[in-house]
Order: sequence, then structure tokens, then C-alpha cells
Amino acid sequence: MTKLLKSWVESANSPDTPFPLNNLPYGVFSVDEDEPRCGVAIGDMILDVAYLEEEGVIALDDEPALDLPFWNEVMELGPKKWAELRARLTDLLKEGGDHVLSSDADMRAQALVPMADTTLHLPFIVSEYTDFYAGKNHAMNVGTMFRGPENALPPNWLHIPIGYNGRASSVVVSGTDVRRPWGQLKGPNDDAPRFEPCKRFDIELEMGAIVGTPSEGPITVQEADDAIFGYVLLNDWSARDIQAWEYQPLGPFQAKATATTISPWIVTKAALEPFRTSTPDREKPLLPYLQEPGPMLYDIDLEVSLAPEGKSETTITRTNYSVMYYSAAQQLAHHTTSGCPMNAGDLLGSGTISGPEKHERGALLELSWGGKEPIALETGEERSFIEDGDTLTLKGAAKGDGYQIGFGDCVGTLLPAHKDPYKR
Repeated sequence: MTKLLKSWVESANSPDTPFPLNNLPYGVFSVDEDEPRCGVAIGDMILDVAYLEEEGVIALDDEPALDLPFWNEVMELGPKKWAELRARLTDLLKEGGDHVLSSDADMRAQALVPMADTTLHLPFIVSEYTDFYAGKNHAMNVGTMFRGPENALPPNWLHIPIGYNGRASSVVVSGTDVRRPWGQLKGPNDDAPRFEPCKRFDIELEMGAIVGTPSEGPITVQEADDAIFGYVLLNDWSARDIQAWEYQPLGPFQAKATATTISPWIVTKAALEPFRTSTPDREKPLLPYLQEPGPMLYDIDLEVSLAPEGKSETTITRTNYSVMYYSAAQQLAHHTTSGCPMNAGDLLGSGTISGPEKHERGALLELSWGGKEPIALETGEERSFIEDGDTLTLKGAAKGDGYQIGFGDCVGTLLPAHKDPYKR
């Protein structure tokens, strides 16, 4: 296992920081009324790489690539430039590296910004969004609830990563409030649907893979892995009662269109390299185009906490990304089989990440078993689904030898539904 890389930025050497020199995740930040710009997290600071590019300390291309409020321009430069940027950042920030920044107090004061003084923004322009259903434990749990254990998995599930095209327009950054949606609801004993606020609002604990290299036709799993720029935590908020009425026969629609929250930092694939692990043994052989040439998943500890309004939080889930049945590379490779073009900035949701045990389930739907088994909070309250004012926080980190690779929290608070939007 790779050990901690020492930085002259002291806060980056703590075993508790999610942002050591080994990480160097990419985000977009602003200070006060300044324009948002590209930055890199290091300890409790943000390195203003747009400023360093302007000063000639970082040079990626003939044209500026970092003076923008998104990382898409860097993505489009390709893997060779990604590696060059990471190497340059490491050299600038490591002990004994290039002293241009560490030895110049004025430049250092301009380039390093306390993270606590900043506002974080969506780190990239989301071109398209695709959500998958690739966690076997989650699929088994949900299928068992609605179809019984003997029919829990549809016949295609063990052969292909099932997915659907979602809404890029509703992807938001951590810290953005989410409003309880209205929709058509119909219970099993109702004669007709009604239009009301969602009663069974939920989260889905996922990882999001960001496509960095565009493609025009089918690509292999290895090519897909090479094309991934990095990863974020992802909460695919879900209106379960809206979904129950609308999803036959084409799947979720408005139930998944309210919001999808992502963490503010893009953790690069290079930072996660020491944590690669293999997907589980296959119950049925995959077709050759989906077979992986090597480990394509990552050992990333994940957890979810719930805090009622004004009260302390309770950790309701702990699991690990490595339980997924399909990797992001397999999902991306399958996405291209029809010739579907992929663009820099495309976002792929992993699907809900649930482990085999009850405390490892990645959605309240599973944790409360459809509302029949409410979970207890440390405040003395119970939850079957999310109530107004609740704040949900997703956390994730890959644990190394004396360091961790973190993503920054993925946070959202549920606001009450607006009054009936059709009563003017």
C-alpha cells in the first residue's frame, strides 16, 4: 500500500484530512463576490490553479484551461495531460519539490486559500446523466419486496448492467437544498391517482463516474476505464411513491428528476489507483465484451448519516463500493455498444450501493423494508423515509497507510413541498 506523501502544507499531512498530497482532487470555488474558478484541495486549503496558470507556474496547453468555472476543458485534453497536471501539482506541493511556491510568500498567500473561506460549486458541466442499477444486494432487496425472492432479479440482470437516461439539468452540488416534489400517487387500493406531495422520499447512496475522454462508437472495458476522469459521491434522491405508480413499463421518470446531488471534489482515478479491487465472482459468465482485464472496482468506505432539523446526526448506513456487481468501466463500455457517443462531462451513477447486511443498505427503502421496519435514530425518533428538515450526508474515503483519500461530504436538506403549483 502506498504511504502518505509529505507536503509542506502541514494540514495535508494529518491522517484525518481527506485531502493529503496523495489525493489532489479537483473542484471549483469562489471567495466572496469573486468569479468561481478551478482549485485543488490540499489539507484545509485550496490551491488556486487558475492563478498559477495565469502566473505561468502551471502550463497545460497553448490556451488557458483552468481559468474557467469547470474542469471540462482539462478533461478534453486527455489522459496524457491529466498525468502531467497531477505530476506538476505534486512537485509544487511536496516536501523537497519545486520551491517556486513554497519559497515565495507573496505567491503562496495568493495561491493558497483557506477552504473555510470559500464557496464550492458544481465542479464540471454535466453533459448527460445515466443512472445504473448495478448493486446486486440492492436489486435483490428491492426485487424481494415487490416480486418475492424467487423473482427478485429480472432475467437480464446477471448479464448486463441495467441503466436509464436521467436528467443532467437536475444534478446539483453538495449543500444545495432539495424541495419535496409533487407527483401522481396511487396506492394499491385506490381507484384513481391523485396529485400530491411525495410521501416516501428517499436517498440512494451511489458513486458517480465522470467521463473525460469522448468516444464515437463501442469501446472495450479497458478503453472505458482509461476514459474515466474521476469519481464523486452521488445521492440520487428518489420519490418512491411516484416511482411505484409511473415505472411500469419504462422505468423511473419524475421519481428521479427532482435532484441528484454530487460531492464537490472530483477524485481522480490516479488517486484511487492503490485501492483497486475486483468485482465479485460471476454467477453467470459475462459476454466477452463485458469481461474485465483486471481489477476495476475500488475499496472505498462509505457511510450515510441523517440529522433531523436542529438535532444531532445518526449514522444509518456503512458499506463499501467494492460490493458492486458491475464496475463503472463495465457500465461505460456497455453504454457504448449501440454506438452511443459519449462526451466529456458525462456522469454515470453506479446504482445504489448496499452490502449484504442490514446496516449496509444504501437506501431508506431497504433500511426500513418499505416502511414496515422504521429505523431508530439517536435522537429517539424513527424514520421510514425522509421528513421535511432532515439533512442527509454521504461520506466516502479510501483508507491508506496513514492517510485517506476523501471526496468531501455530499449533503442535502429536504425542504417542504411548495403549495400546489397548479393553483394560481
